[in-house]
Amino acid sequence: MPAPTHHPAFTDWLGSQAVPLTHLDPEAPLDDLEPLRELTGSARVVAIGENSHFITEFSQLRQRILRFLVERCGFTVLAFEYGFSEGFPLDAWAQGEGQDDELAAHLAAAIPIGVAEPLRWMRRHNATTGVPVRFAGIDIPAAGGSLLPALDPVADYLSQIDPEVLPMIQKAIGIAGSFAGASAAAAAPAWTRLAAAEQDALSAILMRLLIRFRALSPLYVSRGDHHGFDVALRRLEAACHADYGFRAMAGLYDGTGLTADTSARDVYMAESVLWHLKHFEPGTRVVLAAHNAHIQKTPVSFDGHLTGLPMGQHLRRALGERYVSLALTSIAGHTADMRPDENARFGFAIDTTALQPPEPGSVEAAFADAGLGLSIADLRQARTEASGGTGPDRIRIQSAYVHTPVLDAFDAILTTPASTVAADLENT
Repeated sequence: MPAPTHHPAFTDWLGSQAVPLTHLDPEAPLDDLEPLRELTGSARVVAIGENSHFITEFSQLRQRILRFLVERCGFTVLAFEYGFSEGFPLDAWAQGEGQDDELAAHLAAAIPIGVAEPLRWMRRHNATTGVPVRFAGIDIPAAGGSLLPALDPVADYLSQIDPEVLPMIQKAIGIAGSFAGASAAAAAPAWTRLAAAEQDALSAILMRLLIRFRALSPLYVSRGDHHGFDVALRRLEAACHADYGFRAMAGLYDGTGLTADTSARDVYMAESVLWHLKHFEPGTRVVLAAHNAHIQKTPVSFDGHLTGLPMGQHLRRALGERYVSLALTSIAGHTADMRPDENARFGFAIDTTALQPPEPGSVEAAFADAGLGLSIADLRQARTEASGGTGPDRIRIQSAYVHTPVLDAFDAILTTPASTVAADLENT
């Protein structure tokens, strides 16, 4: 692990340039967030991160930023680290379909990473506005836990468009159902216990279907329509990426993994964001909510080993300056460490872990040394103004650190003086 380094020039810059924020309450006035207006500029996608799922303060901040970007900057889509396929019924609910109390049923099988409250706000907002906010899922199905949320609707599509291949996809659904779980942490161990012949058969079927979709796209569109084809293809691609992920995770755990092999999920999420930009109205602007490790613009490395190329790196290549990443972190308090546990509902247990004082060289240490509490810092200025553009070389990820040039990885940092693990996690 690289030795911790100190950046007093950056700390001095931070103390003079970071802007204090006034509120955490999602319903509070938004004036303290006005620095975001200049920071986001003309961006098409503004990503809001968090250094850990299940943190109360991060959820509150993301809800406030969503409100600001919608109400004052004209953003009209919330894209979330949530299944692409599963996102469509949530969008319909946010547009006013069904009853208010039906959201719990929609989210019953999902990891509780903070999507419920933004959706409730969107439904209330959309009931009184002429410009509705849409919801978009971007992730592989069930956070990598099951191919079924993607494959079942593809089978429904093929029953109308190409019934000849129904036996093929039904075989894939049968295999996928035998190891399906609520997350990758639950499904990956079950996948490794499949016979190699079944693992290979599933991959072969998915690849054959994918190539057939692409080869016969004019025929499929003529039998249906462009939008139906595009959605079905994206769902099938989700299943392919998730299937690849099982092999990548198996290699990671048994020591045979390829460099950065877990990047398949992130490139799918990046391409999903771009898919939604293409399919919504021209000029659509997207608020993107995902973990810091997904939205950063630099590669993810642990202990000096390249682990993955994150969604943010792909989006930066595609959108340039029109992609803006805002990391959320905390100086003290507690975090939610996820520990593998096959007996837990989602395949992992959540351990409430007290945070140690920030490591020297971390962005959290800089905020602490500058005496800052709830605040935001525009890092784009620091690239040229602070110590020749150098800065922190690590940022928290749960109770550990990911080593990365923070000034390059993110466009801004929002920090809270303390973080607390959400109390309503009994179902995990």
